[in-house]
Amino acid sequence: MNDLLRRRLDRANTLYLDFVDTVTSEQLGSHLADLPSDTVGHQLWCVLGARESFPRAARAGDWQGFSSPVTHEQTTDAAALRAAFVQTASDVDEWVAGVATDDEDSLRYVIALLEHETQHHGQLIRYLYGLGIERPDSWQQQYALDTDF
Repeated sequence: MNDLLRRRLDRANTLYLDFVDTVTSEQLGSHLADLPSDTVGHQLWCVLGARESFPRAARAGDWQGFSSPVTHEQTTDAAALRAAFVQTASDVDEWVAGVATDDEDSLRYVIALLEHETQHHGQLIRYLYGLGIERPDSWQQQYALDTDF
């Protein structure tokens, strides 16, 4: 089970790296027009924060608060975001590899983290379409996105 979760989280991370490699600083700071929305970069800030916060909660046995390894200012810095994605992916992989298969509480956090990652993929697809950002090939393949929009 852990190996499956690790592979799926690794795939999610690959998609995030491809996303970060596609967007500009300006796009990272963009909102969806005429809709209540946060910035693209803040979506990524939240993903990174969950990667930091969920393992900490699992290890402590209770929610310990939310923090992100990137600052608000770094949410428009693709290089800083990329570095944080690489580091947090490594940290999460190490955490998941060490979770005992009978540790249901920790596994709940692992699954919640994967759900959170996937939910943000869905949100970011709206940004890709809404802002006219070229969709990375990996996203096209993973989610069968239509290229005619």
